[in-house]
Amino acid sequence: MAQRSGAGRGSGAAVVLAACACVTAVPGSAAIAQSGNWPERPIRFIVTAGPGSSLDVLARVIGERLRDTLGQPLLIDNRPAAGGTVGTAAAAQAAPDGHTMVISFNGPMALAPFLYARLPYVPQRDLAPVIATSTAPNMLAVNADLPVRSVADLIAWARANPGKLTYASVGNASSSHLTMELFKSIAGFDALHSPFNGAPPAAASVAQNETQLLFAAPTALNVHLKSGRLRPIAVTSAKRYALFPDVPTIAEQGFPRFEAMLWNGVLVPAGTPKAVIARLNGEINAVLAAADGRARISAAGLDPAGGTPEAFAAMIRDEAARWAPLLKKLAIRLD
Repeated sequence: MAQRSGAGRGSGAAVVLAACACVTAVPGSAAIAQSGNWPERPIRFIVTAGPGSSLDVLARVIGERLRDTLGQPLLIDNRPAAGGTVGTAAAAQAAPDGHTMVISFNGPMALAPFLYARLPYVPQRDLAPVIATSTAPNMLAVNADLPVRSVADLIAWARANPGKLTYASVGNASSSHLTMELFKSIAGFDALHSPFNGAPPAAASVAQNETQLLFAAPTALNVHLKSGRLRPIAVTSAKRYALFPDVPTIAEQGFPRFEAMLWNGVLVPAGTPKAVIARLNGEINAVLAAADGRARISAAGLDPAGGTPEAFAAMIRDEAARWAPLLKKLAIRLD
């Protein structure tokens, strides 16, 4: 999609028409995008993870383009608490006027309804998907002083040393947390859970040997991998991850159907005009398709995604349906 020049928002009809091809326009909503009335003020961009996380990096790459093309500042609002549900709830409860958006992920959007009895939002009712922004495997990493170099080593050590392993996660109900619980249940070992508010403190905890292992996005671990304080032993994708081709999958280490991917995307409050959603979808698709945007996102350890709002909505529904039986079986509750 062509970027609009600085000639004023009212001249962007071609941009609006291209963006609206992504969704079906409704009477009245297209006028918001075409009239130049939106955005009328700075846009709050809620990030459901802390500063320095992969989600924060991605949000800032997107934010740079939107500031230029929408003509308003994008105010990054990091809200990593409660596994991302606090930030997601804040977006769900905001006015649907196109001035609040959130980048959230599979924990708050697909898993949380099965984990919280009193979740303050209903993901598929209270939020409108805009676009899936990226995917990535979790990486299983251990403190470098732990004498394990493979999944088999880890399982054997944990069984031989009961009560001595504590695993970090990026928060309750996160993919980091639930992937470890799934892995523990399948592999047959135990470890105590220590949740953190975001990936950077969780990774630092393992690097300092306060905890001994975690699943997290590779970008959150990279500094500690390079320093030698963390050792990667597996990734959770079906095939090896291109950025770490020497790290084997869990599937090839004895658990052939094991797969647990991270994904995230941008959403707005339900009721936001469809033309606004279409415009945001088009602009963010352009970021994810551009060579410089893809390079920066890949450097953060993420695979750029993209697509339509409808495709992202289907992803959320499918992920919720896939995890629901397992979560009920494990009986994990967070309130």
